[in-house]
Amino acid sequence: MKKLLVLLFCSVFAFAQKDLTSAEKFQAGLNKSYADSLKSPLMKKDFEVFKGLDFFPLNEKYIVEAKFIRTKKEKTFAMKTTTSRTPLYVKYGELHFAIDGKDLKLNVYKNIELSKKSGYEDYLFLPFSDLTCGKESYIGGRYVDIRIQKGSTWIIDFNKAYNPYCAYNYEYSCPIVPLENDLDVAILAGVKKFHD
Repeated sequence: MKKLLVLLFCSVFAFAQKDLTSAEKFQAGLNKSYADSLKSPLMKKDFEVFKGLDFFPLNEKYIVEAKFIRTKKEKTFAMKTTTSRTPLYVKYGELHFAIDGKDLKLNVYKNIELSKKSGYEDYLFLPFSDLTCGKESYIGGRYVDIRIQKGSTWIIDFNKAYNPYCAYNYEYSCPIVPLENDLDVAILAGVKKFHD
């Protein structure tokens, strides 16, 4: 029995470590991309002094298991953005999970045009806002990109939460986080706000 418990603990620890490593690579990739003048959304004056994005410390607490519920007969809708652009999305499903003892729910969406492109067929969009918005993180909320997962238990890694490009440059058009994706908890993970 003791050996079994040790094995279970080790496998859970290894799983968490693997996921934190994945988030660490994601964050490093984000910094590399933002430091590249051909890919960076930064304004020229910010790009010239850019040393790297500010992240919350990596934390396995914010790698959560969520119950995925596929929603049916959802109608395509035009998602509001920071400009007049209104890309078409459809609500793909709901993710139910808990943080700090609070039951939470986020809707996850599919971008109609993007899903037609090769390599993005299973790509989903998870925008959210939380109690850090306007304080430690960007006031407009953050995004997590996920892909369709098998089964009804999905993993959300908030360590991979990133800001919309609008947080860095007003010239971009960014989807506005839907009100139903406002979380009543502080997600102390992912990227922090860029400008004070």
